[in-house]
This record gives sequence, C-alpha cells and structure tokens, in this order.
Amino acid sequence: MESILRSLTGQDPNPDDYRNIEFWSDPERSGWLTKQGDYIKTWRRRWFVLKQGKLLWFKERSVTRGSIPRGVVPVGKCLTVKGAEDVLNKPYAFELSTSQETMYFIADSEKEKEEWINSIGRSIVQHSRSVTDSEIVDYDSTR
Repeated sequence: MESILRSLTGQDPNPDDYRNIEFWSDPERSGWLTKQGDYIKTWRRRWFVLKQGKLLWFKERSVTRGSIPRGVVPVGKCLTVKGAEDVLNKPYAFELSTSQETMYFIADSEKEKEEWINSIGRSIVQHSRSVTDSEIVDYDSTR
C-alpha cells in the first residue's frame, strides 16, 4: 500500500538526490530508526544511512550498490535536529526540520538518539550553504 501511494504521488526519491553517493559502503552513521510515514502516519522501522550530507532510508539493512532508497533528505537544507519526546510523548524521539516540514524519528535508546542528533547536527553544519569567499566583504580594504 505504501509503495503504491509513493508511486502515485511521485514521492520515490529522484536518483539525482543520491547519485554519486556510495551509501552502501562506509557511512558516517547507519542504524535502525522508526520513522513516521509522510502520508499514512504509521510508524515504520527503517534502516538509515547518513553519508555525504544525505540521510537515506531503506526497508532492509542489507544495503548494496543496487539498493534504492525509500527516501532521501539533504541535511544541508535542514534547520534543526533536536529531541522530541515531549512533542510525541514517546521515549528516544527526535525531530529533523526543514523550512517546509518536520520529520519525526524514534531511536532504540537514549544513547542512539543522542548519537543520531550529534551526527546529523555535524552534517547539517558541514553541508549547509555557507558564505563563500566571493560573498565576504573585506571591510578593512574599503576604508
């Protein structure tokens, strides 16, 4: 049912969203998280991989070169990642927010929740659009 809805709504990730990312090897972080569905608000356990500024998720743990992610979030577009136990009233919950949406996840333990928040937070900082050298004005030289 979920896959039918995803294909009807065009919500399967675009291959351009994860092209040139070897998500099947040496991820920055990987593990099981429970994620709330985008349309059908049920909770599903998915295998998550954080690599090169992308958070990808899969149905199965055995991720290979031929695997197709169920979803991809470019973390550089995310604004916050923080605990959300009080929002969801569930232990080990956290949220990841962009300017358009907030996604909710549940880890298996407090330690895993904190590790995911820290890893995603570092990735947000590394991959968010930063000020480029051409945008920096050297105020000392303008005086």
